Amino acid sequence: MTLKICVAQLNLVVGDLAGNAQKITAAARAAYQDGARLVLTPELSICGYAAEDLFLRSAFIAACDDAVKSLAAALVDLKDLCVVVGHPTGGDQRTRSVAVSQRWNAASVLREGQVIATYAKRELPNYQVFDERRYFTPGQGVCVFEAGAPGERLKVGLLICEDAWFEAPARETAQAGAQLLAVINASPFHLGKGDERELRMRERVLACGLPLVYAHLVGGQDEVVFEGHSFVLNADGSVAGRAPSFIENSLLAHVEQAQGAIKIVASIAPERTPDADLWDALVLGVRDYIGKNGFPGVLLGLSGGIDSALVLAIAVDALGRDRVRAVMMPSPYTADISWIDARDMAERLGVRYDELSIVPEFEAFKATLAGEFKGLAEDTTEENIQARIRGTLLMALSNKFGSIVLTTGNKSEMATGYCTLYGDMAGGFAVIKDLVKTTVFRLARWRNAHDPYGTGAQPIPERIITRPPSAELRPDQKDQDSLPPYEVLDGILQRYMEDDQSIEQIIAAGFAPADVERVTRLIKVNEYKRRQSPVGIRVTHRSFGKDWRYPITNRFRA
Repeated sequence: MTLKICVAQLNLVVGDLAGNAQKITAAARAAYQDGARLVLTPELSICGYAAEDLFLRSAFIAACDDAVKSLAAALVDLKDLCVVVGHPTGGDQRTRSVAVSQRWNAASVLREGQVIATYAKRELPNYQVFDERRYFTPGQGVCVFEAGAPGERLKVGLLICEDAWFEAPARETAQAGAQLLAVINASPFHLGKGDERELRMRERVLACGLPLVYAHLVGGQDEVVFEGHSFVLNADGSVAGRAPSFIENSLLAHVEQAQGAIKIVASIAPERTPDADLWDALVLGVRDYIGKNGFPGVLLGLSGGIDSALVLAIAVDALGRDRVRAVMMPSPYTADISWIDARDMAERLGVRYDELSIVPEFEAFKATLAGEFKGLAEDTTEENIQARIRGTLLMALSNKFGSIVLTTGNKSEMATGYCTLYGDMAGGFAVIKDLVKTTVFRLARWRNAHDPYGTGAQPIPERIITRPPSAELRPDQKDQDSLPPYEVLDGILQRYMEDDQSIEQIIAAGFAPADVERVTRLIKVNEYKRRQSPVGIRVTHRSFGKDWRYPITNRFRA
């Protein structure tokens, strides 16, 4: 017995039911021509993941039901082909005059125009970025269907995402006669998540003694990114196939059964480094946010510093030089080397570059406020005025030309409030808001050593990486005048914010009590700023946003 399976690793758009169905149809037809008789698409593939409160709209659920029927009809002529499609289903029901809402995160098996089986996800994740218990009812039972030509059909057990992280669903599916597990998935990327998935699925196949095919979503959706990295495991836990990460792909797996034993053969994409994953996640996040929301391009303030330099390099890799514009906005405190390095980088990448001095506007603001500020020394107020002038100019260009402003603040700054509301925080998409400063430096060096998109080797001038960071809003200003060294700051931030360590644990790890108290206090008092920041790309297991939910008004102190 032989069966060819296609893992359709697709980049889908939330709410674009017709477009998603068309993409699934095209993938299924291409796979059929290649001999596949089973096609797996990602979790909730008909509507995209995650549709959030759209799931609460009965019209949305009804439209998804109709889209599944239309998709089945579009594939009616493909004899013996099974296509697994993820979709929400259910709705409001009345029991003894009481309205009961039940919706399921489901997957249906389509064959020759018919829905031959439907399975509802049993284990609903409700942690980190997941809110599935808000929307769905847990499913019951198992789903085993036959795939392949008559006389050579294989019994396939269907699981959805979190189901495969628990023992019972896979075990019960095996007991129901499954010869192979098919897992469809949509789980957002963070560093190390792909390896974690393979490890957990290896545990699953060794426990139940069945091979496993894992179909995962790829693409950016608001602040999350899905990396693909679909894979196939043999029953002994060995990797039989792996799709490339961060691109659409159709992974073909050949299933052979001889003397009761099943072996799967497929292509295996090379292992990747964490920094390559990080770079591609940021590039894909920018490309899909801009593309799926219909923006013609992006613009950003290029300061001559490391953060804006990194964002510019990411944007060019994501969109190409013709859709990226950099604006240098020097103040009275901008160093000559900042001008020189900004011009140098813009020239290296070939983007449009303009210089708009903010000196006249800054002087005008000070003149207007002179009476109000009489007798008061200059302080952060004047620093923030400069940042807000820049934000106003960028937003004016955005309004006039339609391009979205990319902000350039990093996670270290967002954590401690080292940023200006309506100034450098003004914009539509925060590319590196989940990168701590030390990672910003590391990733800049990585990009200078690699050219994954062919946009030019070493796009970031070396001096931008090596010079001490500065906001350049007052004479001789350095970041470390206001913050602990970034190695210290980031170490505390990662332990406290990402790993939920206590203050006592962080001090026990060797950090000075004064630094720990200072950083954790800054994190708490700047919650109000973070709530007003743009959405940005999540690349760690805990980002500010959906992962981090703390009250602004809060008097608790550990």
